[in-house]
Amino acid sequence: MNKTWKIVLPLLLSGGLVACSTTGESVVEPEQTPQTQEPEVTTPEVTSPDTSEPEPTAPQEPEVKPEPKPEKPVAPKPTESPKKTADGKLMLGEQEWVYVPGLEASFKARIDTGATTSSISAVEVLPFERDGKDWVKFKIEHEGVKSREIALPVQRWVKIRQSTSEESEKRAVVEGWIQIGDVKEKTEFTLADRTHLTYPILLGRSFFKDIAVVDVSRTFIQDKHK
Repeated sequence: MNKTWKIVLPLLLSGGLVACSTTGESVVEPEQTPQTQEPEVTTPEVTSPDTSEPEPTAPQEPEVKPEPKPEKPVAPKPTESPKKTADGKLMLGEQEWVYVPGLEASFKARIDTGATTSSISAVEVLPFERDGKDWVKFKIEHEGVKSREIALPVQRWVKIRQSTSEESEKRAVVEGWIQIGDVKEKTEFTLADRTHLTYPILLGRSFFKDIAVVDVSRTFIQDKHK
């Protein structure tokens, strides 16, 4: 009997399980309703107004920029005056430096278009004879300065009458080398005491008539000989 139950009981249990699985019913789990999340309401933070007075700030001094230095005007280069004419003649002013090679010295000279012969300031004039010809010794003096003694042959004698005297004076005319600018020429000079005059040398037409042109509105056109 016990053996029969042991056989029948498992069959019954297995049949019940089959019946349950074939009824077609399915177990439906209840739907979960979605939970709605309410938005968080944030209350703005209220800050109390700042009633404290702002600290005064020191006024800023304006930046002072140094003024630009004005540019120095560039002076135009002076145009060099012509020292010769287009045909090569020397340009002379009313006053010029005259270099005497025999004395190795320069003297201020007046250019006189009204004088025929040139003259030079001579003192201690002493005529003498050499080889049968007239010679003369003399010194050039100006502003208290005397040159060394010079001896030259006399080219001729001339008689000069001063406006303050009725008597004429005999003067020697000599010939010597002088240089003005780059022109070196031999010319005649009358020996005369010019120590009371401004210029120790006076140049007349006998010197410049063929080699120079005179502009009396200008002075010292030619460079002083160094």
